[in-house]
Amino acid sequence: MQLSTAPTVGRRRRGNPDSQGLLGVLSVCATLLQLCAGCPSECVCNSLEANCSGRSLVSVPALTSLPEGTHTLLLANNRLSSLPVSAFANLSTLETLDLSNNYLDNLPSRLFRELSNLSDLSLRNNSLTVLDRELFRGLTHLRRLDLSLNGLAAVPLGLLDELQGLTWLSLAGNRLHALERATFEPLANLQHLELGMNPWECDCNLRDFKHWMEWLIYRGGNVDAVECTLPKDLRGRDIRGVPVEMFNYCLQLEDENGGRAGSTKGGSPPCFRGTATPSSEGAVVRTEAELPDCVKQRYRPVSVRRAIGTVVIAGVVCGIVCIMMVAAAAYGCIYASLMAKYQRELKKRQPLMGDAEAEADAEEKQISSVA
Repeated sequence: MQLSTAPTVGRRRRGNPDSQGLLGVLSVCATLLQLCAGCPSECVCNSLEANCSGRSLVSVPALTSLPEGTHTLLLANNRLSSLPVSAFANLSTLETLDLSNNYLDNLPSRLFRELSNLSDLSLRNNSLTVLDRELFRGLTHLRRLDLSLNGLAAVPLGLLDELQGLTWLSLAGNRLHALERATFEPLANLQHLELGMNPWECDCNLRDFKHWMEWLIYRGGNVDAVECTLPKDLRGRDIRGVPVEMFNYCLQLEDENGGRAGSTKGGSPPCFRGTATPSSEGAVVRTEAELPDCVKQRYRPVSVRRAIGTVVIAGVVCGIVCIMMVAAAAYGCIYASLMAKYQRELKKRQPLMGDAEAEADAEEKQISSVA
């Protein structure tokens, strides 16, 4: 019996690796079938990314069947001109969405309302001219937003209110000529802002936004060049280097027109809407450490080093002038005392000179009489 059972045991041991390998192959095939079944035919998918770029798509494919856990959706370099409101429904796990290099000209309100985990959104190089103020509602985790190379002429107030976690924003290459400071004040964590290649009009409408940019740079942010197109005497100059004194006439215009509603003073630091402001009635007294940075810190110029250098140079010049004035006063006092002493000596000598002249006249008379 032992001889007959030994070969059977050996065969079973040899069969285990084959069965495990078969199970592994079947598992891989099942996974691939699941991915392929959930991936649109126009896209290439893996466990984390769905790549639908460069497919000449004129409409968004069915995305409801994307593999669960998809974090990245790429729809760049297509021919998309419009998007339905429900285009990105049920994609709450999405973190990166790329819609760049399309023909999008109008986006429905709150198109991205279900993308609560989205952190990177690119709408670069489209045909957008107007943005609905509700477009980015709910994107509280958004960190990077690219709106460059479009046709935007304005950024509506309230568009960025819920993007307080945004750290990178590009508005370069649009048709912006002025921006409202209040639109950008909610961006408390912004570190990088691109505004180049826009036809900026460096007049009173841009004064408050200039102050906000200087505040952003002072707290460590980065802003690229903002070159003026108008007026002509500032054309080509970076508004960050234009002295604040050149905007003093704006205050006169406001006084003549009775002030401008909703404007903020450039001397005070910006506070976003979530910051509590102290009230006069029933306010709780707080220490300076408990106050938000925008309240306890004073506005600083764009270049603190330049301002400090200016103060130092002005102090040195004033010191030199004061020393020269003291030296001049001392010289004047010494000169006056010397002149007074000289006058006293001169007065003492005048009687003696008078007697000598009288004697000379008497001698001349005697000589003339003898003659």
